[in-house]
Amino acid sequence: MQKRFSIAVTGQSLIKHDVRAIRLPEFSKIAALLQNADLAFTNFESTILGSHGGWPLKGSFFGCSQAVVLDALQEMGFGALALSNNHAFDLGPSGVLSTLDEVNRRAFLHAGLGRTHDEAARANTATIGARRIALVAMDGGPGPDFMYAANAGIDRPERPGVNRLRLSQVIEVDNTAFKLLGALRDKIGYNGMDLANDSQPDDPPRLDDQNEIAIARAVFKRSNAFGRSVKVDDQDMTRNLASISAAAEEGSLVIAYLHHHHWAADWYQIPGWVSSVARRCIDAGASMFVSHGAPVLQPVEIYRRKPIFYSLGNFIFHVRSEKSSWIAREVWESVVGLCSFDDRGDLAGISFSPIIIGGENALKEEALEQRLVPLLATGSSADRILHRFRDQSEALGTVIEVADGLATLRL
Repeated sequence: MQKRFSIAVTGQSLIKHDVRAIRLPEFSKIAALLQNADLAFTNFESTILGSHGGWPLKGSFFGCSQAVVLDALQEMGFGALALSNNHAFDLGPSGVLSTLDEVNRRAFLHAGLGRTHDEAARANTATIGARRIALVAMDGGPGPDFMYAANAGIDRPERPGVNRLRLSQVIEVDNTAFKLLGALRDKIGYNGMDLANDSQPDDPPRLDDQNEIAIARAVFKRSNAFGRSVKVDDQDMTRNLASISAAAEEGSLVIAYLHHHHWAADWYQIPGWVSSVARRCIDAGASMFVSHGAPVLQPVEIYRRKPIFYSLGNFIFHVRSEKSSWIAREVWESVVGLCSFDDRGDLAGISFSPIIIGGENALKEEALEQRLVPLLATGSSADRILHRFRDQSEALGTVIEVADGLATLRL
């Protein structure tokens, strides 16, 4: 019988600076937590500027990193990285190739990025101790089609890029408005070629012809009421579920990962489509589902004795001071979850250690550049973070106990 296996999971790591020289005691405690786990996992929220070069494909929200930041992550204790996110293509295919070279050079278990569609979409595996671990990583955008990996086709070369779970924003309208939109489309002569032109450089959306209309870049859906929703592409979902199932059938403990920016207006609310995707991944064989969406800590849910982390917020967040939207305290607070799995891949328990990026004093500083590493939260700060997390998770039926600066979930 295999002994229990521990996986430490954290918020996303948007890392721009080499932080290995930092020796603060409360940072060392977090690093020790990662190092003592059998495997530590994060999302590398950047792209490497390396030997393949590259060109910025974004404006003010562009980001890239030198390869040395991967050494910093490795020294902290990380052994597994998701590479599927909105910054993975910020240098184009060149950045993808450099990132792959550098993570492979350091022997990270990684997934979500590849030289071809097949490579980006597959479950990558590693044997750690006596346990086989697999990782499937997806990105839901929104992002242009050209950031997603593609296989070679007739008169088309392959394209390095990201593994996609296509998500489409849909505007829901009642039947009367839907008929008016259809009449408007027909009256102005808006046809499939117009839709293709408006979609460039993206492909036109795949539609339900009876209940969906696309005009320019907007998709309207016939509904009973007005609202907004997210449509999950069936082909992409089926493909990613197949990767999870295949890895699970081979005996791997599978981590299913999703990065997306289709969050609710209230960052603490979990969109229903995310819960559906998470449960489908676990039904397919994943032992845990981890996501980074809204950049704040969201609840944890237990489904079929498997954990669903809807958003772990931020672990390292190297952003510039002029980004005033990142001032909110909750953007800089999160937890490190230490998950213990039994020999069947079922969850045995989780402990949660609270963190504040830069520490409590850094939250009072205007310069975001001072908030370089996560520090273990203590005292009233720890209680605030953990009780908020406990209360939000309780709404999903998750029972978490808080005591002495630590939260514990037992099954």
